[in-house]
Amino acid sequence: MKKILEVKHLKVSPIHELRKILVDDVSFDLYPGRTTCIVGESGSGKSLTALSIMKLLSSQLKQTGDIFFEEKNIAHLSNVEMRSFRGKSMAMIFQEPMTSLNPVISIGDQIKEALSVHLDLDKKSLDKKVVSLLKEVGIPEDRASSYPDELSGGQRQRIMIAMSIACEPAILIADEPTTALDVTVQAQILKLLSSLKEKRQMAMLFITHDFGVVEEIADDVIVMYQGHIVEKGSVKEVLKKPKHAYTKALLQCVPDAKGIKKLKPIQHRAFI
Repeated sequence: MKKILEVKHLKVSPIHELRKILVDDVSFDLYPGRTTCIVGESGSGKSLTALSIMKLLSSQLKQTGDIFFEEKNIAHLSNVEMRSFRGKSMAMIFQEPMTSLNPVISIGDQIKEALSVHLDLDKKSLDKKVVSLLKEVGIPEDRASSYPDELSGGQRQRIMIAMSIACEPAILIADEPTTALDVTVQAQILKLLSSLKEKRQMAMLFITHDFGVVEEIADDVIVMYQGHIVEKGSVKEVLKKPKHAYTKALLQCVPDAKGIKKLKPIQHRAFI
Protein backbone atom coordinates (compact mmCIF):
# COMPACT_ATOMS: atom_id res chain seq x y z
CA MET A 1 0.00 0.00 0.00
CA LYS A 2 1.31 3.45 -0.91
CA LYS A 3 1.91 5.71 2.09
CA ILE A 4 0.20 9.10 2.12
CA LEU A 5 2.28 10.71 4.87
CA GLU A 6 5.87 10.08 5.87
CA VAL A 7 7.36 11.68 8.98
CA LYS A 8 11.16 11.45 9.13
CA HIS A 9 13.38 12.31 12.10
CA LEU A 10 10.99 14.89 13.57
CA LYS A 11 12.42 16.90 16.47
CA VAL A 12 10.75 19.63 18.53
CA SER A 13 12.61 21.83 21.02
CA PRO A 14 12.18 25.22 22.70
CA ILE A 15 13.88 28.01 20.76
CA HIS A 16 15.73 29.28 23.82
CA GLU A 17 16.59 25.84 25.22
CA LEU A 18 18.04 23.94 22.29
CA ARG A 19 19.47 21.24 24.53
CA LYS A 20 15.98 20.41 25.77
CA ILE A 21 14.23 18.15 23.24
CA LEU A 22 10.47 17.62 23.56
CA VAL A 23 10.06 15.30 20.56
CA ASP A 24 13.17 13.40 19.54
CA ASP A 25 13.80 11.66 16.21
CA VAL A 26 10.21 10.57 15.58
CA SER A 27 9.54 8.72 12.31
CA PHE A 28 6.39 6.94 11.09
CA ASP A 29 4.11 6.54 8.06
CA LEU A 30 0.35 6.87 7.52
CA TYR A 31 -1.66 4.91 4.96
CA PRO A 32 -5.10 5.52 3.37
CA GLY A 33 -7.94 3.72 5.14
CA ARG A 34 -5.84 2.89 8.22
CA THR A 35 -5.89 4.29 11.74
CA THR A 36 -2.62 4.81 13.58
CA CYS A 37 -2.91 5.49 17.31
CA ILE A 38 -0.23 7.36 19.22
CA VAL A 39 -0.45 6.34 22.87
CA GLY A 40 1.46 7.41 25.95
CA GLU A 41 1.21 9.38 29.17
CA SER A 42 0.59 13.13 29.30
CA GLY A 43 3.76 14.96 28.30
CA SER A 44 5.09 12.14 26.13
CA GLY A 45 4.98 14.30 22.97
CA LYS A 46 1.80 12.98 21.35
CA SER A 47 0.08 16.31 20.73
CA LEU A 48 3.32 18.08 19.81
CA THR A 49 3.86 15.46 17.11
CA ALA A 50 0.37 16.07 15.70
CA LEU A 51 0.73 19.86 15.82
CA SER A 52 4.10 19.57 14.07
CA ILE A 53 2.49 17.76 11.14
CA MET A 54 -0.02 20.60 10.78
CA LYS A 55 2.72 23.19 11.48
CA LEU A 56 0.68 24.66 14.33
CA LEU A 57 3.38 24.75 16.97
CA SER A 58 3.87 27.76 19.24
CA SER A 59 6.33 30.37 17.97
CA GLN A 60 8.46 29.49 21.00
CA LEU A 61 9.09 26.00 19.63
CA LYS A 62 11.33 24.89 16.78
CA GLN A 63 10.82 21.78 14.67
CA THR A 64 13.26 20.02 12.38
CA GLY A 65 12.99 16.93 10.20
CA ASP A 66 10.99 16.08 7.10
CA ILE A 67 7.26 15.56 6.57
CA PHE A 68 6.25 14.23 3.16
CA PHE A 69 2.61 14.50 2.11
CA GLU A 70 2.05 12.54 -1.10
CA GLU A 71 5.84 12.71 -1.64
CA LYS A 72 5.92 16.53 -1.27
CA ASN A 73 8.01 17.80 1.63
CA ILE A 74 5.78 20.22 3.56
CA ALA A 75 8.06 20.58 6.58
CA HIS A 76 9.67 23.74 5.28
CA LEU A 77 6.57 25.49 3.94
CA SER A 78 5.65 28.89 5.35
CA ASN A 79 2.50 29.42 7.39
CA VAL A 80 0.83 31.05 4.36
CA GLU A 81 1.74 28.10 2.12
CA MET A 82 0.42 25.64 4.71
CA ARG A 83 -3.03 27.23 4.60
CA SER A 84 -3.74 25.46 1.32
CA PHE A 85 -3.07 22.13 3.05
CA ARG A 86 -4.81 22.66 6.39
CA GLY A 87 -8.46 21.73 6.18
CA LYS A 88 -8.25 20.55 2.59
CA SER A 89 -5.50 17.90 2.47
CA MET A 90 -5.26 17.31 6.20
CA ALA A 91 -7.48 18.35 9.08
CA MET A 92 -7.42 18.14 12.86
CA ILE A 93 -9.99 17.55 15.59
CA PHE A 94 -8.75 19.26 18.75
CA GLN A 95 -9.12 18.00 22.32
CA GLU A 96 -11.78 20.42 23.61
CA PRO A 97 -14.46 21.55 21.14
CA MET A 98 -15.82 24.27 23.42
CA THR A 99 -12.52 26.17 23.22
CA SER A 100 -12.11 25.43 19.49
CA LEU A 101 -15.56 26.62 18.38
CA ASN A 102 -16.40 30.32 18.26
CA PRO A 103 -19.09 30.94 20.90
CA VAL A 104 -20.69 33.91 19.06
CA ILE A 105 -21.03 32.32 15.60
CA SER A 106 -23.63 29.69 14.74
CA ILE A 107 -22.34 26.23 13.97
CA GLY A 108 -23.73 26.42 10.44
CA ASP A 109 -21.74 29.56 9.71
CA GLN A 110 -18.60 28.05 11.24
CA ILE A 111 -18.87 25.05 8.95
CA LYS A 112 -19.47 27.39 5.98
CA GLU A 113 -16.31 29.28 6.85
CA ALA A 114 -14.28 26.07 6.70
CA LEU A 115 -15.82 25.31 3.30
CA SER A 116 -15.47 28.77 1.78
CA VAL A 117 -11.72 28.92 2.49
CA HIS A 118 -11.01 26.02 0.11
CA LEU A 119 -14.08 25.56 -2.13
CA ASP A 120 -15.63 27.98 -4.60
CA LEU A 121 -19.31 27.50 -3.74
CA ASP A 122 -22.28 29.88 -3.94
CA LYS A 123 -24.57 30.44 -0.94
CA LYS A 124 -27.09 27.81 -1.98
CA SER A 125 -24.39 25.19 -2.47
CA LEU A 126 -22.81 26.10 0.88
CA ASP A 127 -26.14 25.70 2.68
CA LYS A 128 -26.71 22.35 0.98
CA LYS A 129 -23.22 21.14 1.90
CA VAL A 130 -23.70 22.17 5.55
CA VAL A 131 -26.94 20.19 5.76
CA SER A 132 -25.22 17.18 4.18
CA LEU A 133 -22.31 17.33 6.65
CA LEU A 134 -24.62 17.70 9.65
CA LYS A 135 -26.59 14.67 8.49
CA GLU A 136 -23.38 12.69 8.00
CA VAL A 137 -22.31 13.25 11.61
CA GLY A 138 -25.77 12.67 13.05
CA ILE A 139 -26.85 16.26 13.82
CA PRO A 140 -30.36 17.50 12.79
CA GLU A 141 -30.18 20.17 10.09
CA ASP A 142 -32.22 22.64 12.17
CA ARG A 143 -29.25 22.77 14.54
CA ALA A 144 -27.29 24.78 11.95
CA SER A 145 -28.55 28.00 13.56
CA SER A 146 -27.55 26.90 17.08
CA TYR A 147 -24.56 28.20 18.99
CA PRO A 148 -21.93 25.97 20.66
CA ASP A 149 -23.23 26.57 24.20
CA GLU A 150 -26.66 25.26 23.13
CA LEU A 151 -25.21 21.84 22.28
CA SER A 152 -24.09 18.90 24.41
CA GLY A 153 -20.45 17.85 24.56
CA GLY A 154 -21.07 14.99 22.16
CA GLN A 155 -22.88 17.25 19.70
CA ARG A 156 -20.07 19.80 19.80
CA GLN A 157 -17.56 17.07 19.04
CA ARG A 158 -19.68 15.96 16.09
CA ILE A 159 -19.65 19.55 14.81
CA MET A 160 -15.85 19.56 15.06
CA ILE A 161 -15.80 16.33 13.05
CA ALA A 162 -18.13 17.84 10.42
CA MET A 163 -15.81 20.85 10.08
CA SER A 164 -12.73 18.65 9.80
CA ILE A 165 -14.16 16.43 7.04
CA ALA A 166 -15.89 19.28 5.17
CA CYS A 167 -13.30 19.46 2.39
CA GLU A 168 -12.71 15.70 2.32
CA PRO A 169 -9.11 15.66 3.62
CA ALA A 170 -6.85 12.72 2.91
CA ILE A 171 -5.56 12.77 6.51
CA LEU A 172 -7.58 13.28 9.69
CA ILE A 173 -5.75 13.92 12.96
CA ALA A 174 -7.84 13.40 16.11
CA ASP A 175 -6.21 14.65 19.32
CA GLU A 176 -7.95 12.84 22.19
CA PRO A 177 -11.43 13.71 20.82
CA THR A 178 -13.29 11.57 23.38
CA THR A 179 -11.44 12.46 26.61
CA ALA A 180 -14.17 14.69 28.13
CA LEU A 181 -17.10 12.51 27.02
CA ASP A 182 -18.96 9.83 28.94
CA VAL A 183 -18.53 6.20 27.91
CA THR A 184 -21.73 5.97 25.83
CA VAL A 185 -21.03 9.15 23.84
CA GLN A 186 -17.37 8.13 23.47
CA ALA A 187 -18.44 4.87 21.85
CA GLN A 188 -20.70 6.78 19.43
CA ILE A 189 -17.90 9.17 18.42
CA LEU A 190 -15.44 6.31 17.90
CA LYS A 191 -17.97 4.46 15.75
CA LEU A 192 -18.61 7.63 13.72
CA LEU A 193 -14.91 8.26 13.14
CA SER A 194 -14.31 4.65 12.09
CA SER A 195 -17.26 4.79 9.70
CA LEU A 196 -16.07 8.05 8.12
CA LYS A 197 -12.54 6.72 7.76
CA GLU A 198 -13.79 3.61 5.95
CA LYS A 199 -16.24 5.54 3.78
CA ARG A 200 -13.74 8.19 2.71
CA GLN A 201 -10.59 6.04 2.90
CA MET A 202 -8.82 8.65 4.99
CA ALA A 203 -5.61 8.03 6.87
CA MET A 204 -6.37 8.73 10.53
CA LEU A 205 -3.86 9.62 13.24
CA PHE A 206 -5.60 9.16 16.59
CA ILE A 207 -3.97 10.42 19.78
CA THR A 208 -5.01 8.85 23.09
CA HIS A 209 -3.82 7.57 26.45
CA ASP A 210 -6.60 4.96 26.61
CA PHE A 211 -5.69 1.44 25.52
CA GLY A 212 -9.39 0.56 25.40
CA VAL A 213 -9.75 3.11 22.60
CA VAL A 214 -6.60 1.79 20.93
CA GLU A 215 -7.95 -1.75 20.90
CA GLU A 216 -11.25 -0.60 19.43
CA ILE A 217 -10.11 1.78 16.70
CA ALA A 218 -6.44 1.20 15.80
CA ASP A 219 -4.83 -0.68 12.93
CA ASP A 220 -1.32 0.38 13.95
CA VAL A 221 0.07 1.66 17.25
CA ILE A 222 2.91 4.03 18.17
CA VAL A 223 3.97 4.14 21.83
CA MET A 224 5.70 7.34 22.95
CA TYR A 225 7.72 8.00 26.10
CA GLN A 226 9.43 11.28 26.94
CA GLY A 227 9.37 12.45 23.32
CA HIS A 228 10.65 9.17 21.85
CA ILE A 229 8.92 6.36 19.99
CA VAL A 230 9.74 3.29 22.06
CA GLU A 231 7.60 0.79 20.16
CA LYS A 232 5.42 0.61 17.06
CA GLY A 233 3.64 -2.10 15.12
CA SER A 234 0.20 -3.51 14.36
CA VAL A 235 -2.39 -3.26 17.13
CA LYS A 236 -2.28 -7.03 17.57
CA GLU A 237 1.52 -7.09 17.92
CA VAL A 238 1.72 -4.22 20.39
CA LEU A 239 -1.22 -5.17 22.62
CA LYS A 240 -0.75 -8.94 22.65
CA LYS A 241 3.03 -9.20 22.47
CA PRO A 242 4.55 -5.92 23.68
CA LYS A 243 8.33 -5.82 23.44
CA HIS A 244 9.31 -2.64 25.26
CA ALA A 245 9.30 -2.37 29.06
CA TYR A 246 7.33 0.89 28.96
CA THR A 247 4.59 -0.61 26.78
CA LYS A 248 4.32 -3.52 29.18
CA ALA A 249 4.14 -1.11 32.12
CA LEU A 250 1.34 0.87 30.44
CA LEU A 251 -0.66 -2.27 29.75
CA GLN A 252 -0.30 -3.37 33.38
CA CYS A 253 -2.14 -0.17 34.36
CA VAL A 254 -5.23 -1.10 32.30
CA PRO A 255 -8.05 -2.72 34.34
CA ASP A 256 -9.82 -5.77 32.95
CA ALA A 257 -13.58 -5.95 32.44
CA LYS A 258 -14.13 -8.22 35.48
CA GLY A 259 -11.97 -6.18 37.83
CA ILE A 260 -9.91 -9.23 38.77
CA LYS A 261 -6.57 -8.09 37.39
CA LYS A 262 -4.19 -6.52 39.89
CA LEU A 263 -3.08 -3.13 38.60
CA LYS A 264 0.56 -2.12 38.81
CA PRO A 265 1.43 1.59 38.83
CA ILE A 266 4.29 2.67 36.58
CA GLN A 267 7.54 3.00 38.47
CA HIS A 268 9.24 6.24 37.53
CA ARG A 269 12.49 5.03 36.09
CA ALA A 270 14.31 5.36 32.80
CA PHE A 271 12.68 3.28 30.08
CA ILE A 272 14.95 4.57 27.32
